[in-house]
Amino acid sequence: VIAHRPTHKGSILSSDTLFLIKMSTFTMQSALKGSQLIQGSVQLSRNSVKAFSSSRKSFSIRAEEDTKTEQVGMTSTKNEPQRFVIREGQAGNIATAALPSLLRAGSGMFCSGYNVSLDKDEPDMYAVFHMNGQMVSEKSKISQFKRPAQPIELYEFEGCPFCRKVREACAILDLNVLFYPCPKDGPNFREAIKIEGGKSMFPYMKDPNTGLAMYESDDIIAYLFQEYGSGEVPLTLRLGMATAITAGLGMIGRMGKGSSYRPAKMPEQPLEYWGYEGSPFCKIVREVLVELELPHIQYGCARGSPQRQILLERTGRFQVPYLKDPNTGVEMFESADIIEYLEKTYAMTI
Repeated sequence: VIAHRPTHKGSILSSDTLFLIKMSTFTMQSALKGSQLIQGSVQLSRNSVKAFSSSRKSFSIRAEEDTKTEQVGMTSTKNEPQRFVIREGQAGNIATAALPSLLRAGSGMFCSGYNVSLDKDEPDMYAVFHMNGQMVSEKSKISQFKRPAQPIELYEFEGCPFCRKVREACAILDLNVLFYPCPKDGPNFREAIKIEGGKSMFPYMKDPNTGLAMYESDDIIAYLFQEYGSGEVPLTLRLGMATAITAGLGMIGRMGKGSSYRPAKMPEQPLEYWGYEGSPFCKIVREVLVELELPHIQYGCARGSPQRQILLERTGRFQVPYLKDPNTGVEMFESADIIEYLEKTYAMTI
């Protein structure tokens, strides 16, 4: 049905907001320089769309599943993460990736109803930090909202300001999303949407829990908050063109990254990815996932998300981005390492 309506178990210090503020001056300078530089077929049949859809049905999307690799011959690789460490030569890249969140006033960084409290220390629980028998906890109203049994399906690409609006909404509502990247000239999912929805326009959302599908970012956002939130869309997402303009301006420094297709191998199963819209480290990984047209399930973990605790229990710490590839058994932290892995494993040279 298409409806169109016009950590570590101990001391943890997570300070996304402080990090973004520290980077803001350098970010603006990099973005201004970038704005001066910016300039600016294989078709997927119905059968191939169904084939991919069928292959992913066997893939478990439960966040609580065990992380041990059960496939014969697969190895699990985990690297040692370092908090807020920027690799040599990557400062400008991270700074310009932080600009969108600055211009969007942190939209997508916090879950709905976010709040902080001082509680009695529980060492195994996620917290901003633990100290002297107490911990600073982050909470939200997410547990009060209806939770979808299956991930929302979203066809979009990183360089689209209207797509960013919807991704921010998903982060605020702490929704797990199955992303089908649709970069320019992508041979797979752009054509699939044209076949199914009648036009190649993004974002395009499908909710397998209700059978509803729709175009138009504002309509999608209104639907998501009505179905899986309080019903009220946050101010940062209902300012009309002002919302789209600020989302678009934030992408100037990225010079089109995350918008155009690069030849890549298609994985048999979607990758698992933990991250959220407000993190510049997550953004640069998402850009590569989109450019390579790699479908992935994103487990939302904005500040106040209950899923931060789930990742802590799975890995022994909370840090994002975090990637698990069920096709190879590889699991890893660190944006630079994840990007290197994606390039080596899936990118194809012509």
